[in-house]
Amino acid sequence: MELPENGTLLRIFIGETDKHNGKLLYEAIVSKAKELNLAGATVFRGILGFGAQSRIHAAKFLRLSEDEPVVIEIVDKKERIEQILPFLNEVVDNGLITMEEVKILKYVHKRKK
Repeated sequence: MELPENGTLLRIFIGETDKHNGKLLYEAIVSKAKELNLAGATVFRGILGFGAQSRIHAAKFLRLSEDEPVVIEIVDKKERIEQILPFLNEVVDNGLITMEEVKILKYVHKRKK
């Protein structure tokens, strides 16, 4: 897949334990992005953060069940990113969704021979 020099970055901020239909929400979002054939998606776990309710979420060594912050990033053409927005509006009950224009410097994939 080729991407233009100018693209769109979609960022979704949610909690690690947020769910949709019994599945972890970040997994559901990445699955939907793959189903829509978007260029790719990456999930990052935060070590510290807070959101609209001002509740601190922190990764602690001995507390493995904390609801740590999670960020999903997806980069693609704007019109392709817009395909996933209705799904996100339906499944993200608590969180933040942002979208910004980005300059794509390099996007390559070496095919296995």
